[in-house]
Amino acid sequence: MASDSPLQTNADSGGDGSVAQFDHNAFSLPNAAMSMTRRLDFSVGNSFFRNPWVQAPASTDARDGLGPLFNTNSCQGCHIKDGRGHPPAPGDAPISLFLRLSIPADPATDQDGLITQGVIPDPVYGGQLQTASLPGLSPEADLSITHSEKTVTLRDGTRVTLMQPHYHIDNLAYGDLPDNLMTSPRVAPPMIGLGLLAAIPESRLRELADPDDRDQNGVSGRLNRVWDRASQSTQIGRFGWKAGEPSVLQQSMGAFAGDMGLTSALFPNTDCTPSQGCLGFIDGGAPEVSDNIAGFIEFYASSLAVPKRRSMDDPAVQRGAQRFNDAGCAACHTPNHQTAHIDQRPELSNQSIWPYSDLLLHDMGPELADNRPEFLATGQEWRTPPLWGIGLAQQVNPLAGFLHDGRARTLEEAILWHGGEAETSRDTYSSWPSSDRSDLIRFLESL
Repeated sequence: MASDSPLQTNADSGGDGSVAQFDHNAFSLPNAAMSMTRRLDFSVGNSFFRNPWVQAPASTDARDGLGPLFNTNSCQGCHIKDGRGHPPAPGDAPISLFLRLSIPADPATDQDGLITQGVIPDPVYGGQLQTASLPGLSPEADLSITHSEKTVTLRDGTRVTLMQPHYHIDNLAYGDLPDNLMTSPRVAPPMIGLGLLAAIPESRLRELADPDDRDQNGVSGRLNRVWDRASQSTQIGRFGWKAGEPSVLQQSMGAFAGDMGLTSALFPNTDCTPSQGCLGFIDGGAPEVSDNIAGFIEFYASSLAVPKRRSMDDPAVQRGAQRFNDAGCAACHTPNHQTAHIDQRPELSNQSIWPYSDLLLHDMGPELADNRPEFLATGQEWRTPPLWGIGLAQQVNPLAGFLHDGRARTLEEAILWHGGEAETSRDTYSSWPSSDRSDLIRFLESL
């Protein structure tokens, strides 16, 4: 399935603001094209992103109000060094992986909830399982993971062992879970280039969408349409594992509410439900994350630079780039976009960027399915994750895994988990000799 997708010849994957740092801090630098004045705002936002939030009342009243139910006490607790999270090791508490929760919608009564939330949260446990709490309240439950092995044999006889995760919710503190509960495990995604992704014109995403597979290439990317809390309207989703958020601000404030139990103007309520006893705790203000602080956090999250490509002159990398196209990977992992003009953000404007994503929903088959719809996304659909920086993922966080739940320990394992619309690309990769497979991996490692 050959592709005429462009081959990247410029190392600046994130446009003019790309950075040449490739160590454990590779994802934590500001956009290099940003003015010094705005770098001060970036530093302020970084402080609220990095430092722990605490229980109210506290002398640090700009950073209090944590919980009382939460998953972690800082953004960096999930987005480790601004990179990927990881599943917990056996016996460890899950910090940068959590479970989304919901129940099936009742068509007669839940239409408003589906429009504004995309899902119907569990009436007791809410939309996310919180495994930590303040003193005086019990965490919702313990979450543990076991694995079963699945062996894949490639055409040349190479055997690859994949690890299938199984999630266990134990020690429920607030009653039993319903039999029809739907869950979705999520690891924290990397933070780089979010402002650039937000600057891709909607017209470009609509142009790439092909829900009816008109070109008959077996790939039918769809737009998710989600509720924008700021405009109180339905907009195109482009952030999150199922493209369930329309903006960097809403994605960030949703995480503050769900992951840390902190309210904001966009999310005046946290995930703690009335039956869990949270109202007996002192809050950190109304809202706990002020509009001013939210603005700094949004600016920080939208200003993290993308690392430059590496080893682009390596013949193996160059062959791997062609193999990426030959296998049809670029049908979903669209290499190149041009950003629009963004008022007050010249460093994000009119940039040629190489994220390797169409930001659309694709059916990835039953083995990766969470069977939990979110807005228009079905239980088998996931947004194409950007690949820029993927070769540095385990440099930034050595424990990082790949895919939505971190199950893939290597890039090859991630490829072999692909199904659905990506099944042909996976099978093409599996049929290649080891030299071609190695070239493709070398290309991915250069991103």
